Parts: sequence; structure tokens; C-alpha cells
Amino acid sequence: MTLRLDGQATRSGQAGRTRAVFLDRDGTLIEEVGYLDRKERVELYPWTIDAVRALNRSGFRVVLVSNQSGVARGFFTEAVVAEVHRHIAALLEAGGARVDAYYYCPHHADGKVERYAVACECRKPSRGMVDRAARDLGVDPSQSFVVGDRWLDVELARAVGARGVLVRTGYGVTEEAKPRPSLAADAVVDNLIAAVSWILRTVAIADPRSPMADRT
Repeated sequence: MTLRLDGQATRSGQAGRTRAVFLDRDGTLIEEVGYLDRKERVELYPWTIDAVRALNRSGFRVVLVSNQSGVARGFFTEAVVAEVHRHIAALLEAGGARVDAYYYCPHHADGKVERYAVACECRKPSRGMVDRAARDLGVDPSQSFVVGDRWLDVELARAVGARGVLVRTGYGVTEEAKPRPSLAADAVVDNLIAAVSWILRTVAIADPRSPMADRT
């Protein structure tokens, strides 16, 4: 299993366990544009910075988990993925927001680049990226949330014992129209800022004494 962490320092072995929100990238954090092969095509949603900043201020770790099969398919390199993530980090930082860690899976079993054309444990909905974050950042997946525009993001939430939120941006509307009989999201909302509002309300209701209760 190969996992990549870009752009942010980790805090392995930190005391205690903390909540995280695991965010899909394309169609959730940024606009869906197909295979994102250069940083100039990155476009944040109008609400992205506010949403991420609200999670930062509420004490959540914010972790990006993204399938990037374009590497395996030969559309772009891992260096391009790293450059895109640095660019996203800079855009967020300019607005006072941050993603704590960036993980991605470069594999696909049908890929054309031999070294990446493998079945792996990190490609969503497998749990590898979340398990890595749990080790690196001291995150408790069972107290965490996964947000994305695909059912596979909800599947990932189920695999790690987290709660899953489907957003209608990106491919979300199409996915919502094709429900999975054996799979239900904990919430289906319009976009990332609505997902963050739902998460903060959910945490505040579960624990009214939490500092988050004062921020919803």
C-alpha cells in the first residue's frame, strides 16, 4: 500500500485522540473538472474557505483523502498532484483556513503505468488513507466524519466507523439519484458549508458541553 502525505507536518504519537473531518477533493472541496492535470484548473467553491475555517476553529482535524487514478492512467504525475495540493493549501491559507494533511491514492488496477497498476488498500472506499491519518494525527475515526460527492465516500465512512455525508456538488446529484439499497448517508446536503453546519450541530447535540456548541 502506498500513501502520500503532502505539504503539512504530522504529529505522530500526540496525546489523546481527536475528531477529524475527512474531505474528498474534486467535487467537494474544489470544483469537479475531470482529471485535474495542472494547478491553474483549481477552483475553490465560494464557501470552501469558510467551511474549512469553521472546522479549524471548532477543533477538528481536516484531512483530505482523494483517489487520483490519473497517475496510474498516465494522465499526470505525482509531482502534479503535490503541486495541486500546495496550491490548494496556499489558497486556503490566504483565507485563514487550513487542511491539516493531504493524502491521495495514485493507484488503479486498470492503470497503464505499471508501478501504479495494482489493487491497493488505499483507494477509496478501502480504509487505508483513514488508517494512515489515524496513526499520523492521533485521529479517532469512530468520532469522525467523511464528506464527499460519491457513494464511495459514504462507503469509506462505514468501513471506518465514521459518519458519512453526501454533498450534491460534483457528482453528488447524480449519485443521489442512484441510491444504494444497502447504503445510506447520515446526511445528504447541498454543499460543503451545509455539511459543516450539519456536523457542528450533530456534535453540539451529542455533547452540549462541547466548545463546539457555542459555535453553531
